[in-house]
Amino acid sequence: MKITYLEHSGFTIEHEDVVMIFDYYKGRLPDMPTEKKVYVFASHGHYDHFKRKIFQWSDAYENIKYILSSDITDRGPKGRTIYLEPRKEIQLDGMKIRTLRSTDEGVAFFVRLKEMTIFHAGDLNWWHWEDESETYNEMMRRNYQYEIGKIEGEKIDVAFLPLDLRQEEQFFWGMDYFMRHTDTRHVFPMHMWGRYEAYERLMERPESEGYRQKVMHITRTQQVFELEERKE
Repeated sequence: MKITYLEHSGFTIEHEDVVMIFDYYKGRLPDMPTEKKVYVFASHGHYDHFKRKIFQWSDAYENIKYILSSDITDRGPKGRTIYLEPRKEIQLDGMKIRTLRSTDEGVAFFVRLKEMTIFHAGDLNWWHWEDESETYNEMMRRNYQYEIGKIEGEKIDVAFLPLDLRQEEQFFWGMDYFMRHTDTRHVFPMHMWGRYEAYERLMERPESEGYRQKVMHITRTQQVFELEERKE
């Protein structure tokens, strides 16, 4: 499995004859054979998670399909685009796709492809902000934990989760809770706004001791990771 970090929350996953692209914002796609099946996911319509440019890729890739959050109003290629609301499940070309409700906008994606399970959070996160009210922050905690509870204990091969230093001392709460409540093998920090030192900050936290070796160290755009499949 080959994973390329594009920018911000954008990643590509190449696995056998399938390519998945999540939350393209900007960056250069890796070279991919045009005959591969390409699935493009967008978790919501915020500018840093969705660009209309993705629809141009249908000119280059014959076997391309788009799986977009229902809050995205831009219309994709007819017959190739599916819009999903939160808490929906579909099967597409043998792939099982399930959405969770974001704590911001749109959805998170839980995807099973053959023997592989992938989770892309989009903006589903424990968004605790010091300048918000206690009521707001308590609501955010409950909403986040409720959504993660829907995949409690799941075996996940690759997860992509926000690690946003704008949250100050609470920047790691969402990832920490997720890692403690799922059986995730590899987790990629995202939504870092170029502040890649978030990784070092997480490693310094005593709370991360039990899963530090599972956190992938992103240091630059276009970084490539080669991962082995889970063997059971």
